[in-house]
Amino acid sequence: MEKKMLIEGMMCVRCKAAVEKGLGKVSGVTACVVDLEAKTATITLDADVADSVLMDVVKNLDFKPVKML
Repeated sequence: MEKKMLIEGMMCVRCKAAVEKGLGKVSGVTACVVDLEAKTATITLDADVADSVLMDVVKNLDFKPVKML
């Protein structure tokens, strides 16, 4: 299963790494790839994870999760 999230506030490679690492720690997430230019995170899951859980992780990293795509 794959989900995509639009995220505001990511500016650099360090931001990209922080979001990928943070989302990667969530149980059920097998991979996360951030596209800085598109302002998106593509999250690969092997279990159902609520959108709100994923968005809270991003929010706690001080970025703005705009919406799930």
